[in-house]
Amino acid sequence: MIEAFNLNMIWAAVAAALVVLAVGPFLIPELHKLKFGQSIREEGPKSHQAKSGTPTMGGIMIVGGITIATLIFADFTIEVALALFVMLGHFVLGFLDDYIKVVLKRNLGLKAKQKLLGQFIIAIIVTYIGINYTGLTQDVWIPFIGQTYDIGWFYYVLVIGVLIGTTNAVNLTDGLDGLASGAMAVASLGFAAVCLYFNKANLAIYSFACFGACVAFLKFNYHPAKVFMGDTGSLALGGVLAGLGILTKTELLLIILGGLFVIETLSVIIQVTSFKTTGKRVFLMSPIHHHFELKGWSETRVVMTFWFAEFVFCILALLTLHYS
Repeated sequence: MIEAFNLNMIWAAVAAALVVLAVGPFLIPELHKLKFGQSIREEGPKSHQAKSGTPTMGGIMIVGGITIATLIFADFTIEVALALFVMLGHFVLGFLDDYIKVVLKRNLGLKAKQKLLGQFIIAIIVTYIGINYTGLTQDVWIPFIGQTYDIGWFYYVLVIGVLIGTTNAVNLTDGLDGLASGAMAVASLGFAAVCLYFNKANLAIYSFACFGACVAFLKFNYHPAKVFMGDTGSLALGGVLAGLGILTKTELLLIILGGLFVIETLSVIIQVTSFKTTGKRVFLMSPIHHHFELKGWSETRVVMTFWFAEFVFCILALLTLHYS
Protein backbone atom coordinates (compact mmCIF):
# COMPACT_ATOMS: atom_id res chain seq x y z
CA MET A 1 0.00 0.00 0.00
CA ILE A 2 2.79 2.42 0.94
CA GLU A 3 4.66 1.65 -2.29
CA ALA A 4 1.58 2.52 -4.37
CA PHE A 5 1.14 5.93 -2.71
CA ASN A 6 2.50 8.95 -4.55
CA LEU A 7 2.27 12.72 -4.24
CA ASN A 8 -0.04 12.99 -7.24
CA MET A 9 -2.79 11.75 -4.93
CA ILE A 10 -2.31 14.68 -2.58
CA TRP A 11 -2.02 17.12 -5.49
CA ALA A 12 -5.23 15.74 -6.99
CA ALA A 13 -7.09 16.42 -3.74
CA VAL A 14 -5.63 19.95 -3.57
CA ALA A 15 -6.41 20.68 -7.23
CA ALA A 16 -10.00 19.43 -6.95
CA ALA A 17 -10.50 21.53 -3.82
CA LEU A 18 -9.08 24.64 -5.51
CA VAL A 19 -11.40 24.21 -8.49
CA VAL A 20 -14.43 24.03 -6.19
CA LEU A 21 -13.27 26.99 -4.10
CA ALA A 22 -12.57 29.03 -7.23
CA VAL A 23 -15.83 28.21 -9.03
CA GLY A 24 -18.16 28.49 -6.03
CA PRO A 25 -18.13 32.30 -5.60
CA PHE A 26 -19.02 32.73 -9.29
CA LEU A 27 -21.44 29.82 -9.75
CA ILE A 28 -23.61 30.39 -6.66
CA PRO A 29 -24.60 34.00 -7.57
CA GLU A 30 -25.37 32.85 -11.11
CA LEU A 31 -27.62 30.10 -9.77
CA HIS A 32 -29.34 32.78 -7.68
CA LYS A 33 -29.87 34.97 -10.73
CA LEU A 34 -31.25 32.07 -12.73
CA LYS A 35 -33.56 31.28 -9.78
CA PHE A 36 -32.31 27.71 -9.61
CA GLY A 37 -33.69 27.42 -6.08
CA GLN A 38 -34.47 24.25 -4.19
CA SER A 39 -38.10 23.46 -3.43
CA ILE A 40 -38.55 22.04 0.07
CA ARG A 41 -41.18 19.31 0.42
CA GLU A 42 -43.99 20.29 2.76
CA GLU A 43 -44.01 16.94 4.54
CA GLY A 44 -40.39 17.45 5.64
CA PRO A 45 -39.28 18.98 8.96
CA LYS A 46 -40.80 22.45 9.41
CA SER A 47 -37.37 23.92 10.16
CA HIS A 48 -36.34 23.14 6.58
CA GLN A 49 -38.87 25.53 5.06
CA ALA A 50 -36.42 28.37 5.65
CA LYS A 51 -34.09 26.68 3.14
CA SER A 52 -36.55 27.11 0.28
CA GLY A 53 -34.98 29.01 -2.57
CA THR A 54 -31.40 28.05 -1.70
CA PRO A 55 -29.59 27.46 -5.02
CA THR A 56 -29.24 23.84 -6.07
CA MET A 57 -27.19 22.06 -8.77
CA GLY A 58 -23.99 22.90 -6.88
CA GLY A 59 -22.81 19.42 -7.81
CA ILE A 60 -21.53 21.04 -10.99
CA MET A 61 -18.50 22.36 -9.10
CA ILE A 62 -17.84 19.02 -7.37
CA VAL A 63 -17.88 17.07 -10.64
CA GLY A 64 -15.78 19.75 -12.33
CA GLY A 65 -13.16 19.56 -9.59
CA ILE A 66 -12.97 15.76 -9.66
CA THR A 67 -12.77 15.61 -13.45
CA ILE A 68 -10.10 18.28 -13.86
CA ALA A 69 -7.90 16.97 -11.06
CA THR A 70 -8.14 13.38 -12.29
CA LEU A 71 -7.30 14.31 -15.89
CA ILE A 72 -4.26 16.29 -14.72
CA PHE A 73 -2.75 13.91 -12.19
CA ALA A 74 -3.88 10.38 -13.19
CA ASP A 75 -2.77 8.41 -16.22
CA PHE A 76 -5.71 8.24 -18.60
CA THR A 77 -6.15 4.48 -18.52
CA ILE A 78 -9.31 2.61 -19.53
CA GLU A 79 -10.07 2.13 -15.83
CA VAL A 80 -9.89 5.86 -15.18
CA ALA A 81 -11.97 6.55 -18.28
CA LEU A 82 -14.64 4.13 -17.04
CA ALA A 83 -14.63 5.66 -13.55
CA LEU A 84 -15.13 9.13 -15.04
CA PHE A 85 -17.77 7.79 -17.42
CA VAL A 86 -19.84 6.37 -14.55
CA MET A 87 -19.61 9.65 -12.64
CA LEU A 88 -20.31 11.89 -15.65
CA GLY A 89 -23.11 9.66 -16.89
CA HIS A 90 -24.91 9.99 -13.57
CA PHE A 91 -24.04 13.68 -13.50
CA VAL A 92 -25.97 14.11 -16.76
CA LEU A 93 -28.94 12.18 -15.35
CA GLY A 94 -28.89 14.27 -12.18
CA PHE A 95 -28.51 17.52 -14.10
CA LEU A 96 -31.49 16.70 -16.31
CA ASP A 97 -33.51 15.74 -13.23
CA ASP A 98 -32.69 19.03 -11.48
CA TYR A 99 -33.23 21.07 -14.63
CA ILE A 100 -36.69 19.62 -15.18
CA LYS A 101 -37.65 20.16 -11.53
CA VAL A 102 -36.12 23.59 -11.01
CA VAL A 103 -36.28 25.27 -14.41
CA LEU A 104 -39.24 23.58 -16.09
CA LYS A 105 -41.12 23.44 -12.75
CA ARG A 106 -42.03 19.75 -13.08
CA ASN A 107 -41.73 18.51 -9.50
CA LEU A 108 -41.06 14.86 -10.34
CA GLY A 109 -38.11 15.59 -12.65
CA LEU A 110 -37.05 12.65 -14.79
CA LYS A 111 -39.45 9.74 -14.75
CA ALA A 112 -38.24 6.63 -12.91
CA LYS A 113 -38.19 4.70 -16.19
CA GLN A 114 -35.99 7.34 -17.81
CA LYS A 115 -33.50 7.26 -14.93
CA LEU A 116 -33.39 3.48 -14.92
CA LEU A 117 -32.85 3.37 -18.66
CA GLY A 118 -29.93 5.75 -18.35
CA GLN A 119 -28.39 3.73 -15.51
CA PHE A 120 -28.98 0.49 -17.42
CA ILE A 121 -27.08 1.86 -20.43
CA ILE A 122 -24.21 3.08 -18.21
CA ALA A 123 -23.99 -0.31 -16.48
CA ILE A 124 -23.94 -2.30 -19.73
CA ILE A 125 -21.25 -0.09 -21.29
CA VAL A 126 -19.03 -0.16 -18.19
CA THR A 127 -19.35 -3.92 -17.73
CA TYR A 128 -18.78 -4.76 -21.39
CA ILE A 129 -15.71 -2.52 -21.75
CA GLY A 130 -14.40 -3.55 -18.34
CA ILE A 131 -14.61 -7.26 -19.13
CA ASN A 132 -13.25 -7.02 -22.66
CA TYR A 133 -10.57 -4.35 -22.29
CA THR A 134 -9.43 -4.11 -18.65
CA GLY A 135 -9.49 -7.72 -17.49
CA LEU A 136 -12.51 -7.15 -15.25
CA THR A 137 -13.74 -10.58 -14.27
CA GLN A 138 -17.28 -11.81 -13.81
CA ASP A 139 -16.62 -13.21 -10.37
CA VAL A 140 -17.60 -11.73 -7.03
CA TRP A 141 -15.42 -11.55 -3.93
CA ILE A 142 -17.27 -12.45 -0.74
CA PRO A 143 -16.12 -10.50 2.35
CA PHE A 144 -15.31 -12.41 5.56
CA ILE A 145 -14.85 -15.77 3.82
CA GLY A 146 -12.42 -14.36 1.25
CA GLN A 147 -13.68 -16.55 -1.60
CA THR A 148 -14.58 -15.53 -5.16
CA TYR A 149 -17.34 -17.05 -7.26
CA ASP A 150 -17.84 -16.75 -11.01
CA ILE A 151 -21.43 -15.66 -11.62
CA GLY A 152 -21.20 -15.38 -15.41
CA TRP A 153 -23.73 -13.17 -17.18
CA PHE A 154 -25.44 -12.45 -13.85
CA TYR A 155 -22.52 -10.08 -13.19
CA TYR A 156 -24.24 -7.59 -15.51
CA VAL A 157 -27.29 -7.71 -13.23
CA LEU A 158 -25.05 -7.17 -10.20
CA VAL A 159 -23.46 -4.08 -11.76
CA ILE A 160 -26.87 -2.63 -12.58
CA GLY A 161 -27.94 -3.25 -8.99
CA VAL A 162 -24.78 -1.67 -7.58
CA LEU A 163 -25.19 1.45 -9.73
CA ILE A 164 -28.89 1.94 -8.99
CA GLY A 165 -28.59 1.10 -5.30
CA THR A 166 -25.53 3.24 -4.60
CA THR A 167 -26.64 6.33 -6.50
CA ASN A 168 -30.08 6.28 -4.91
CA ALA A 169 -28.52 5.75 -1.47
CA VAL A 170 -26.31 8.84 -1.77
CA ASN A 171 -29.28 10.76 -3.16
CA LEU A 172 -31.40 9.86 -0.10
CA THR A 173 -28.57 10.86 2.24
CA ASP A 174 -28.43 14.35 0.75
CA GLY A 175 -31.08 15.79 3.08
CA LEU A 176 -29.15 17.92 5.57
CA ASP A 177 -26.58 20.66 5.09
CA GLY A 178 -23.19 19.03 4.56
CA LEU A 179 -24.36 15.48 5.29
CA ALA A 180 -23.82 13.84 1.90
CA SER A 181 -20.74 15.88 0.96
CA GLY A 182 -19.00 15.17 4.28
CA ALA A 183 -19.94 11.49 4.27
CA MET A 184 -18.69 11.18 0.69
CA ALA A 185 -15.40 12.81 1.67
CA VAL A 186 -14.95 10.10 4.31
CA ALA A 187 -16.04 7.31 1.96
CA SER A 188 -13.67 8.58 -0.74
CA LEU A 189 -10.72 8.31 1.64
CA GLY A 190 -11.86 4.81 2.51
CA PHE A 191 -11.92 3.84 -1.15
CA ALA A 192 -8.54 5.51 -1.71
CA ALA A 193 -7.16 3.05 0.83
CA VAL A 194 -8.90 0.16 -0.97
CA CYS A 195 -7.37 1.29 -4.28
CA LEU A 196 -3.92 1.48 -2.70
CA TYR A 197 -4.42 -1.99 -1.22
CA PHE A 198 -4.85 -3.33 -4.75
CA ASN A 199 -2.07 -1.11 -6.17
CA LYS A 200 -4.54 0.81 -8.32
CA ALA A 201 -2.75 4.15 -8.05
CA ASN A 202 -4.74 5.94 -10.74
CA LEU A 203 -8.06 5.05 -9.14
CA ALA A 204 -6.61 6.20 -5.81
CA ILE A 205 -5.86 9.57 -7.42
CA TYR A 206 -9.48 9.71 -8.57
CA SER A 207 -10.62 8.90 -5.02
CA PHE A 208 -8.42 11.62 -3.54
CA ALA A 209 -9.80 14.09 -6.07
CA CYS A 210 -13.32 13.25 -4.88
CA PHE A 211 -12.18 13.75 -1.28
CA GLY A 212 -10.74 17.19 -2.05
CA ALA A 213 -13.80 18.32 -4.00
CA CYS A 214 -16.23 17.20 -1.29
CA VAL A 215 -14.25 18.83 1.54
CA ALA A 216 -14.03 22.11 -0.37
CA PHE A 217 -17.76 21.98 -1.18
CA LEU A 218 -18.46 22.01 2.56
CA LYS A 219 -17.37 25.67 2.59
CA PHE A 220 -20.57 26.43 0.71
CA ASN A 221 -22.73 23.49 1.80
CA TYR A 222 -22.16 23.26 5.57
CA HIS A 223 -24.94 24.63 7.77
CA PRO A 224 -26.34 27.11 6.92
CA ALA A 225 -25.89 26.00 3.31
CA LYS A 226 -25.37 28.61 0.60
CA VAL A 227 -25.90 25.97 -2.09
CA PHE A 228 -27.13 22.38 -2.36
CA MET A 229 -25.48 19.77 -4.59
CA GLY A 230 -28.86 18.62 -5.95
CA ASP A 231 -29.34 15.39 -7.86
CA THR A 232 -26.62 16.80 -10.12
CA GLY A 233 -24.13 16.11 -7.36
CA SER A 234 -25.67 13.26 -5.38
CA LEU A 235 -26.20 10.95 -8.36
CA ALA A 236 -22.71 11.74 -9.66
CA LEU A 237 -21.12 11.02 -6.26
CA GLY A 238 -23.11 7.82 -6.03
CA GLY A 239 -21.61 6.99 -9.41
CA VAL A 240 -18.14 7.59 -7.98
CA LEU A 241 -18.72 5.07 -5.19
CA ALA A 242 -20.36 2.50 -7.45
CA GLY A 243 -17.64 2.83 -10.09
CA LEU A 244 -14.87 2.35 -7.54
CA GLY A 245 -16.62 -0.69 -6.09
CA ILE A 246 -16.93 -2.27 -9.54
CA LEU A 247 -13.42 -1.44 -10.77
CA THR A 248 -11.72 -2.66 -7.57
CA LYS A 249 -13.90 -5.81 -7.50
CA THR A 250 -15.22 -4.90 -4.04
CA GLU A 251 -18.88 -4.68 -4.98
CA LEU A 252 -20.04 -6.41 -1.78
CA LEU A 253 -17.50 -4.67 0.45
CA LEU A 254 -19.19 -1.47 -0.69
CA ILE A 255 -22.13 -2.44 1.52
CA ILE A 256 -19.84 -2.09 4.57
CA LEU A 257 -17.74 0.83 3.37
CA GLY A 258 -20.84 2.81 2.43
CA GLY A 259 -22.68 1.65 5.53
CA LEU A 260 -24.16 5.07 6.31
CA PHE A 261 -25.77 5.25 2.87
CA VAL A 262 -27.10 1.70 3.29
CA ILE A 263 -28.71 2.61 6.63
CA GLU A 264 -30.31 5.70 5.13
CA THR A 265 -31.81 3.58 2.36
CA LEU A 266 -32.95 0.81 4.69
CA SER A 267 -34.70 3.36 6.91
CA VAL A 268 -36.84 4.44 3.95
CA ILE A 269 -37.59 0.84 2.93
CA ILE A 270 -38.52 -0.12 6.50
CA GLN A 271 -40.70 2.98 6.94
CA VAL A 272 -42.61 2.47 3.70
CA THR A 273 -43.02 -1.28 4.22
CA SER A 274 -44.21 -0.86 7.81
CA PHE A 275 -46.69 1.87 6.94
CA LYS A 276 -48.15 -0.04 3.99
CA THR A 277 -48.49 -3.34 5.89
CA THR A 278 -49.40 -2.19 9.41
CA GLY A 279 -50.32 1.48 9.05
CA LYS A 280 -47.62 2.34 11.60
CA ARG A 281 -44.34 4.22 11.20
CA VAL A 282 -41.11 2.86 12.68
CA PHE A 283 -39.37 6.23 12.53
CA LEU A 284 -40.72 9.72 13.19
CA MET A 285 -39.66 10.46 9.61
CA SER A 286 -37.43 8.87 7.01
CA PRO A 287 -34.69 8.92 5.84
CA ILE A 288 -33.35 8.34 9.33
CA HIS A 289 -31.49 11.66 9.61
CA HIS A 290 -34.89 13.37 9.83
CA HIS A 291 -35.90 11.00 12.65
CA PHE A 292 -33.07 12.33 14.82
CA GLU A 293 -33.95 15.92 13.90
CA LEU A 294 -37.49 15.37 15.12
CA LYS A 295 -36.09 13.75 18.28
CA GLY A 296 -34.59 17.15 19.07
CA TRP A 297 -31.06 16.83 17.72
CA SER A 298 -29.66 19.92 16.02
CA GLU A 299 -28.90 19.61 12.33
CA THR A 300 -25.16 19.95 12.93
CA ARG A 301 -25.24 17.25 15.63
CA VAL A 302 -26.94 14.82 13.27
CA VAL A 303 -24.46 15.60 10.51
CA MET A 304 -21.37 15.24 12.72
CA THR A 305 -22.66 11.98 14.22
CA PHE A 306 -23.40 10.53 10.80
CA TRP A 307 -19.97 11.57 9.49
CA PHE A 308 -18.40 9.69 12.40
CA ALA A 309 -20.61 6.67 11.70
CA GLU A 310 -19.41 6.62 8.09
CA PHE A 311 -15.79 6.81 9.34
CA VAL A 312 -16.42 3.76 11.52
CA PHE A 313 -17.92 1.88 8.56
CA CYS A 314 -14.83 2.67 6.48
CA ILE A 315 -12.53 1.32 9.19
CA LEU A 316 -14.65 -1.83 9.45
CA ALA A 317 -14.49 -2.28 5.66
CA LEU A 318 -10.71 -1.92 5.59
CA LEU A 319 -10.31 -4.38 8.46
CA THR A 320 -12.62 -6.80 6.66
CA LEU A 321 -10.57 -6.46 3.47
CA HIS A 322 -7.29 -7.00 5.29
CA TYR A 323 -8.34 -10.01 7.35
CA SER A 324 -10.39 -11.67 4.61
